[in-house]
Amino acid sequence: MNERQRARRPGGRSARVGAEVHQAVTDLIGERGYGHFTIGEVAARAGVADSSIYRRWGNLEALLADVMLTRLNAQSPMPDTGSLAGDLRTYAAAVAREITGPDGLALLRLAVALSNDSQQALRARDDLRDERTRQLQSMLDRARERGEPAPDALDVLDHVLAPMYIRVLFGAGELTPDYVDGLVDRLL
Repeated sequence: MNERQRARRPGGRSARVGAEVHQAVTDLIGERGYGHFTIGEVAARAGVADSSIYRRWGNLEALLADVMLTRLNAQSPMPDTGSLAGDLRTYAAAVAREITGPDGLALLRLAVALSNDSQQALRARDDLRDERTRQLQSMLDRARERGEPAPDALDVLDHVLAPMYIRVLFGAGELTPDYVDGLVDRLL
């Protein structure tokens, strides 16, 4: 294999396999819930060898955390509108669309599932939380650099994201644009 072939592969088959494995996980969580499937079943659904999944992710919890973070980053990236209020409203609206979409409840259940007592699950949950907090912190740091007062990243989690997650998980009400904007307004 020459250098050109090696350089091309990660964006081709590797990306396609990753997407197929991620979709298989999302589908299985939606159908069965967390803890009711194995890496072998994910592999069969995705049409890959289970050894490929172990080699790439190591264990089920790491795969689940990767699925969650990849979805969050793709569907709810950190915006840069020029103001913290605009950034937070745009971000919160994107999160609301993601968690109320077709796979939203499955993804929230996955996040909850990563809070079980196994060391691997806790490590995966912590990695997911730390990465998302780092991303939120970059948005908040940009606001501070512009001279805007900004809350802590944990305050964004507590006052914007957590209420939306609770509403979806427990069917406690719709995530209307007014409700989501109100969460941001109360935070700021």
